[in-house]
Parts: sequence; structure tokens; C-alpha cells
Amino acid sequence: MAPRELFHKGKGAKWSAALGLLAFSAWVSACTDADAVPASNQSELAPHTSGLAVNSETLEPRPLPPAGYAWVIFGADTVVAEVAATPDERAQGLMYRDNVPDGTGMLFVFQDSQPRSFWMANTYIPLDIAYMNPSYRIVDIIAMEPLVTDSYPSDAPAMFALEVRQNWFAEHGITVGSQASIIFGAQRR
Repeated sequence: MAPRELFHKGKGAKWSAALGLLAFSAWVSACTDADAVPASNQSELAPHTSGLAVNSETLEPRPLPPAGYAWVIFGADTVVAEVAATPDERAQGLMYRDNVPDGTGMLFVFQDSQPRSFWMANTYIPLDIAYMNPSYRIVDIIAMEPLVTDSYPSDAPAMFALEVRQNWFAEHGITVGSQASIIFGAQRR
């Protein structure tokens, strides 16, 4: 009996499920090559372009943050961060905001690692900034006060900076030397 006849005679349900599973497996395999974040390479910088990544240990799809956001993960604590990757986005930062809800912040992404400096002009809320190296290890944490136009320079070269509400790092036991994992959402077009 031809496969087509199986489907037309009502006996194709098990074949349909098997073919569907085969198609899903092929899709997962394709996603693994194109979208997965290698577990051994946590310093990958390129944001992902689809809404799913594949867990390299179980080969199961997992969701990604929305476009323009990243999850910055410190063990059991996660910051849902807006990504500021362009010069205009970095210049605007968290200016003119009335609050930064707990567990949220802004991740500043640069193209290279060098000493960085931030200020708080037009920023109305106290913030902490964690400067991170290309491996996502914190090299400096500084408390920044609202509306201060003096610079808050990093003690070491940094490629990333994460701003959160003031005292968030201390409350979660995150210190200089803490290691983060970062999962980027889809790129904005």
C-alpha cells in the first residue's frame, strides 16, 4: 500500500505523527546550527535573530528575550535588560525615567574592551553600574547618584555595562568578580 493510500484510508494517523516528529527533529537540528548559544562559549556577542534557541544539552527549543532586550543572569538572579548597542541608545541610557523596576535595567554593549565612563545627567533615579569584561565577568561596581554630571569611570577595561536600581547588586550578593551569562533577544531591524 502506498503512503498516500494510508492517509486516505484513515490508517495514516500513526504515520502522520511519525512524519511530524521527523520534521520537528529536522527543524531542531537546523536551529541548533543557526541559532544555538554554545554552552562552552558564553562570550558570544552576536544577538540571535530568531525567537528560539536550542538548549545544547537537551536539544529542546527555548524562548529568547524580545527584540532589543537581554537576560543578564547571575546564578539564580536575572535582570531583564534593555540593550543599548548604538551610540544614540547609549547616549540616552536611562535618562528621564521615573523608576527602574526591580529586576530590570539597561545593558550597554560596546564593540571593544577599554576603560569606560558614565555620568548621570538627566537621570532622576539612583543607579548601580556593573562594568563587565568580554567574558561577562564584573570588573567594577559603582553606585551613581541622580543628576551628577561628574564621570563614574571603570577601574578596568570593560565591553559591557549593566545599570540597575541602586543596591540591587549588593542585595543579591553580586560583587566584583561575579560571572554573568547573557542571552540576547532577536535583533531589531
